[in-house]
Amino acid sequence: MKYSVVVIGEHTLISQALEEIINTFKAFYVLYTCKSEAELMGSFLRSSKNIPDIVLMDTSLSVMSEIETVKWIADNYPKLHVVALSAREDHKMILKVLQAGATGYLLKDTSKKEFEKALIRLVNHGFYHAEKITRILANSMEEKTPSKESMFKNNELVFMRLACSELTYKEIAEKMYLSPKTIDGYRDNLFTKLEVRNRVGLVMYAIKNNIFIP
Repeated sequence: MKYSVVVIGEHTLISQALEEIINTFKAFYVLYTCKSEAELMGSFLRSSKNIPDIVLMDTSLSVMSEIETVKWIADNYPKLHVVALSAREDHKMILKVLQAGATGYLLKDTSKKEFEKALIRLVNHGFYHAEKITRILANSMEEKTPSKESMFKNNELVFMRLACSELTYKEIAEKMYLSPKTIDGYRDNLFTKLEVRNRVGLVMYAIKNNIFIP
C-alpha cells in the first residue's frame, strides 16, 4: 500500500526537491503540491480525491498563520496527519505547532533516511517527532509541574507511558494483555480528560508532568 503526501511550500525548488525525495520512498508518493495554506484549504481539499494521508507543511509560509492552518486541518480532517517542516528549534514554536494538532515536527537538517522513517512512523503509530525535538521540549520545561498521577487509574498511567514509546496501539494492547478495544477506550478517555487532540498531545502531557521522562 502507498500513502499519499501533499507538500505545501511557497518555494517551488524546495517543493520539487521534496517531491522527488518522497517519490523515491517505497510506501509514499506526492499527490500534489501547493504554494500556500490558503490554496490547500480553499480549493484542493474540497474534493475527496484530493485528500491525502499526510500534509507536509513548510512553516516558513507567510500567507496565513501556520498555527491556524494546523488547527483548521485538525478540526476538519482529524485523520489527516500534519507534519511541520522547519529550520526553527524554538521550543515555543514547536509547542504551539504540536498543541494546534500537528502529529509530527521535522527539522530541515533531517537526513533522507530519517525523513522516510518519520513518514512510516506517522502512518503506523499516528505521530512522530525526533529525539532531538523531545529533548528540546523536555529541556524547555524548567519549572516542573507537580505530578498529577493521582488523576489517573494505574492502567491509564501504564498506557500513557507506553504511548510515549514506538509501540503501536495494537502492540500496547498485547503488552498490557488487554483488548485493542479497551486500549482505544483508554486513549479516547485520556484525550477527553486532558483536552488533547492526538497522541502527540498525550506524549507532551506525560513529559511535562513527569509521567514519562525521555
